Amino acid sequence: MLGRKVSVNLFGQLTDGLYSGYLIDEKGDNVKAFVLSKNEVEFVVSGQVIAIITLKNNEQRAIVAPDREIYYEPQILDILNKSSSVEISNINCLYEKSCGALIFYRNKQGVRILLVKNHNGRYWSFPKGHMELNESEKATAIREIKEETNLDVKIIDGFREVSDYCPFGNIKKRVVFFLAQAFTDDVVDQPEEIDSHIWVDIQQARKNCTYENDLRVIDKAELLINQSKWFLVSGVLIL
Repeated sequence: MLGRKVSVNLFGQLTDGLYSGYLIDEKGDNVKAFVLSKNEVEFVVSGQVIAIITLKNNEQRAIVAPDREIYYEPQILDILNKSSSVEISNINCLYEKSCGALIFYRNKQGVRILLVKNHNGRYWSFPKGHMELNESEKATAIREIKEETNLDVKIIDGFREVSDYCPFGNIKKRVVFFLAQAFTDDVVDQPEEIDSHIWVDIQQARKNCTYENDLRVIDKAELLINQSKWFLVSGVLIL
């Protein structure tokens, strides 16, 4: 049902931006649902199933939002948690958003790019992770980099690259990548998130990365890195 276009008949409003109602499933049965909306709604709401939740009593409910309204997991949970009648044990969302960065380190030997393999160990990419509630994109990237690699980085202004794709099923994933400079190449992998890491030059990074979105990030980052008139060499500012 995730991603399905539906119409929901409303029972009433539970809290600000949250309504209860029912929709008709593929079998023609009435199914209880919640509606999230940033605007006032009519008695019947047309939209898309953006999440499926399992309540503490093991009952499942569809979460519906009007067309063109996008909610990510932290936002959905924040709204639902404001209602004392909604106790959630599990949630599956249509939209996912992560933020991270292409991290470079520059020393006398040149520029090196950090690539990591996630815990599935299937491909090389850049550190990233899911946003938390009320967190900015840059704050998410900095936090995730620190958690996964123990690196403190500086986000370089003027770079923000967005990748949208569907990794499986109906899930719609958005990843926002920034460009970040590291002050050391001493990486400490977080075992729960990262299997391994490598520092490589830009040409080798292109060979290691297999996804078109990652290659586009590398190409655009290289232009900005080469245009920079200053950089840090082992923590020392060079003009």
